[in-house]
Amino acid sequence: MKNDAKSHQMLYPDIPLPQAVVHYSSEYNIQHVVISAGSRNAPLTNGFVENPFFTTYSIVDERAAAFFALGIAQQLGEPVALVCTSGSALLNYYPAVAEAFYSELPLVILSADRMPHRVDIGDGQTIQQEGVFGPHLIGAASLKPDVSHATASLLASNKQPYFAAKPTKKEIDALQQKHQTYNSKELQRLFGLAATAKGPVHVNIPIEEPLYGMTTTPIAFPKAPELTTTTVDTDFKELKSAWKNAKRKMILMGVAKPNKEVANALHKLLEDPSVVVLTEKTSNFSHPAAIDAIDCLMAPLELEQNSGEEELKPDLLLTIGGMIVSKKIKFFLRKYKAKQHIHIDQTKANDTFYYLTDHINVPADVALCALTEQNQLQENSYQTTLLNRYHNYLKRGKTYLNNISFSDLKVFDLVTKALPQNTHLQVANSSSIRYLQLFDLPPGAEVFCNRGTAGIDGSTATAMGAAQINPKQMVFITGDLSFFYDINGLWHNYIPSHARIIIINNQGGGIFRILPGEKDSPKYDTYFETIHGRNAKEMAKAFGFRYKRVRTSWGLKQSLRGFFNPSKQPKILEICTPRKQNDSVLLDYFRAMANTKK
Repeated sequence: MKNDAKSHQMLYPDIPLPQAVVHYSSEYNIQHVVISAGSRNAPLTNGFVENPFFTTYSIVDERAAAFFALGIAQQLGEPVALVCTSGSALLNYYPAVAEAFYSELPLVILSADRMPHRVDIGDGQTIQQEGVFGPHLIGAASLKPDVSHATASLLASNKQPYFAAKPTKKEIDALQQKHQTYNSKELQRLFGLAATAKGPVHVNIPIEEPLYGMTTTPIAFPKAPELTTTTVDTDFKELKSAWKNAKRKMILMGVAKPNKEVANALHKLLEDPSVVVLTEKTSNFSHPAAIDAIDCLMAPLELEQNSGEEELKPDLLLTIGGMIVSKKIKFFLRKYKAKQHIHIDQTKANDTFYYLTDHINVPADVALCALTEQNQLQENSYQTTLLNRYHNYLKRGKTYLNNISFSDLKVFDLVTKALPQNTHLQVANSSSIRYLQLFDLPPGAEVFCNRGTAGIDGSTATAMGAAQINPKQMVFITGDLSFFYDINGLWHNYIPSHARIIIINNQGGGIFRILPGEKDSPKYDTYFETIHGRNAKEMAKAFGFRYKRVRTSWGLKQSLRGFFNPSKQPKILEICTPRKQNDSVLLDYFRAMANTKK
């Protein structure tokens, strides 16, 4: 919630360190703050809630809170703060921290802690908080404690390292000033890093009781320096040379937000018949001459005998954006290696295909625009060959789709056709995002998915966080295990009425039926597919959703007609599909494309 401007005088925590944290959060424009209940973090909570600059959210479950914050950061591209108490509360942030690290999203973790000399002496809610997130951070700091606050409590410990004897007021003030100077610099460093380097940072904040005092007198902290960004000046000489010399050029797009400049550059590059563009739904780019359902090309290609796969390999591979969903394109490009693989973008350059040769760390549109200046437009069959094969596969697949029984594949066919234009689409991992890849989406649809770690945890909470920022109709598509796993992602007061959740419930982990391995044994049913008999009806009721369950194509078509209409309540549509048929229906879809029999 947006904090109300106070008619009375502004209040600040009376403990210097929490006041500094709140002050620099404002200085670095960290406006959104997700808070989980606790006592040790009370000075931070009071400081943020009392300040009308901040928009604060109260979410009890720290794991859900962290993914909720991730969803906000996903949409804003700006740092979002998390505030928790001491002890194991902090550890619950870890799944979202790892996701933020690999998805390059700016989270600022603000963890309250016991004083350093009170760790591992038997105090409650106390663990070793420093370094708990290991390598999954772009920066961390353990701040120095205040010695001017609760000094008597500090001196009562024989383990405190700050004073050898009873100090004078002058000595206390001098050390306090030294700690404050250090803390101000560290806060500036970490908050600036989160704003410019795009990733999670952790600030550990030791605080001593009493915790709830407030003051009307702010401390004068040093002014934060202006943020600066490094610009890379390049003429793209080597990139242009590689582009010119390659007869077969492939551009593969990973996770990216919608970008008009990138889209315009790709439109021009696709005029070159030697260029093939492969996109995923998470890349948020589509074009009639692009291949935007990669597995609808690669899966039947694998099944065809004498398919001539090697003739389709590129000379030059350019990658843009983040993670790639399709395993099949990864296998193909590892088997048929391009002469060069260049990553273009201000994202991590992952050596996914084992032969990365260069990373051009500039905005993708800048480098792509440089390439449009020298479009060859010479006779070349590379694009035509791939597109012809791709469209032939799609044509055969469409005939198959029109005649299949009710199944996961049929559900995605019907749902994607019914989605409104300009939908804000959030998608859970595992089967959900892989099925979505196979179908066209309406104009203006924006697709988001936690592909950094590709886990099923946190998808619901991420969707709800993102819905706080993105004004479009939010539709969240999820599987049953992902939904039940993250049910606390709905345990808060921030579910917008325009939220729509579609649950494809096939009574277990359907992805495991598609993967190789033993099927339909007690071991498989229990430990892999994890079969269950649950539905979401009572959960929908508990969290204030209107609810509908369907089991047939006819029922689904009828329900979708009004599902996206405005309403006072959010809605859940649960679609129950036949557990043992989904895998064979999908595999037969690819066989139909390849025109091969089972």
